[in-house]
Amino acid sequence: MALDQDKGVWKSGKGKGRRTPKGRQLDDLAWDQIRDLLGDRARQRDMLIEYLHLVQDAYGCLSAAHLRALAEEMRLSQTEVYEVATFYAHFDVVKEGETPPPALTIRICESLSCELAGAQALKQALIDDLPADRVRVVRAPCMGRCDTAPALHLGHHAIDNATVTKVRAAIDAGHTHAEIPAYEGLEAYQDAGGYDTLRTLRSDGDWEAVQAQVAESGLRGLGGAGFPSGKKWGFVRAEAGPRYMAVNGDEGEPGTFKDRWYLERTPHLFLEGMLIAAWAVAADRIYLYMRDEYPAAIAILRDELARLEQAGIIAPGYVDLRRGAGSYICGEESAMIESIEGKRGIPRHRPPYVAQRGIFDRPTLVHNVETLIWVARVCREGPQVLSAVEKNGRRGLRNYSVSGRVRVPGVYLLPAGSTITDVIAAAGGMCAGHRFMAYQPGGPSSGLLPARIDDVPLDFDTLAPYGTFIGSAAVVVLSDQDSARAAALNMLAFFADESCGQCTPCRVGCEKAVKLMQADRWDQDLLEDLSQVMVDASICGLGQAAPNAIRSTIKFFPDEV
Repeated sequence: MALDQDKGVWKSGKGKGRRTPKGRQLDDLAWDQIRDLLGDRARQRDMLIEYLHLVQDAYGCLSAAHLRALAEEMRLSQTEVYEVATFYAHFDVVKEGETPPPALTIRICESLSCELAGAQALKQALIDDLPADRVRVVRAPCMGRCDTAPALHLGHHAIDNATVTKVRAAIDAGHTHAEIPAYEGLEAYQDAGGYDTLRTLRSDGDWEAVQAQVAESGLRGLGGAGFPSGKKWGFVRAEAGPRYMAVNGDEGEPGTFKDRWYLERTPHLFLEGMLIAAWAVAADRIYLYMRDEYPAAIAILRDELARLEQAGIIAPGYVDLRRGAGSYICGEESAMIESIEGKRGIPRHRPPYVAQRGIFDRPTLVHNVETLIWVARVCREGPQVLSAVEKNGRRGLRNYSVSGRVRVPGVYLLPAGSTITDVIAAAGGMCAGHRFMAYQPGGPSSGLLPARIDDVPLDFDTLAPYGTFIGSAAVVVLSDQDSARAAALNMLAFFADESCGQCTPCRVGCEKAVKLMQADRWDQDLLEDLSQVMVDASICGLGQAAPNAIRSTIKFFPDEV
């Protein structure tokens, strides 16, 4: 081959040559559109997911031309942009020649509570009733609205206790945006003494004394792991700065909706707890990561953070609100940090732990929303707000998300020593015509327990003898009209969809388990062997906990399998 000096293009000996570089070419119109969308925003690598949201929201999908232009604008390879865009469920990547999705998308929750409430029948009814060229109907994992099952999203508008009639009415009205509920704003919160504790601590507080106060209360992490909350502060504070804080608002465990419940009612109680914890570790910046399924909470937080900046309580930009994009695995702290950095939500290998090397390899304090609500209350009311409450030998309080076959699903604040009998009673008892049969104590990760185990406190460590745990206290109640086998299959199908795919035991194990569980009779020996491999070899808690649904069903409901 030789270089044509006149045209500057490599040509073959036959006079044929490539007039453009290999790969997808940059489209000038798409590039202009991307520049207009991004405006004067910094072209930082960690903002990639936020910018993908801008494109998705503006054009209803991510075209190949826009992805190419975004890669050019951010000085990233097309591979980096494409692999991130295709990792998250809420991004629709459309290649050349493919038909873009319709203008409207309906996402129907298919997690256990909505499944019990008829989600499958509703999905089929909507597919049959709505024009496919105008409305796309797709399945979705838990939306954190289990108390109003079946639930769905029409665009960003949540429809509770959904029916075809409600959906058609919303479409006709063009109601596709989130409804903002009434909540306690900054002025009302301050009138009741809000932020007085934060101001006092910032003025002359001792972070070690506050840490001791939190430890005395007995507060443990309420995202699922249950690590003593105060201890984290010391670990992070011991590392050299700069330090960061990450708030895990990716409440994706099916059956869990307590964080949304509080964020849509008393956001500043959470925000004050967040700022107290950030003060305790001298965090230079806070990254607040919220799941995309909570558009109302995101809007509330965005508005109230702006008000905190205007009031001088936080510096402009001190809290960086980030929006997830539909990925359960990002509830795992290191996967969340990867997502904050604009990458795929792939859990990291540990050590090092995030307290040593978290966001941008800097020491990072990670807390979930409910934990920080209790931090605010403990600092304001004293450790006795938790430690003085005792029931069945357990101390403290817990928020239980309760759904399924109960009369009044919702969030119930109860003593940590409460049993499933207490929880069902708080939720108004069983639905008419239903007899208590089984329950999930902490979402699908915890598996199923039979009704006869009704005297065990639903708290940390108490469920270990039964091979399970309380996790995020996502209680789903099943009745004699339900099938434990079908519930277990629903759980494993969820894990198979949500596995990040990084490790073979989880990626292949979940998929294989679903196929084995679809058989008329379960091959129990093979399922147990598969479960053990997943527990022993999976990198993160998803693959390690997924077998709980299999094992508990075999153990407690042998007649069904």
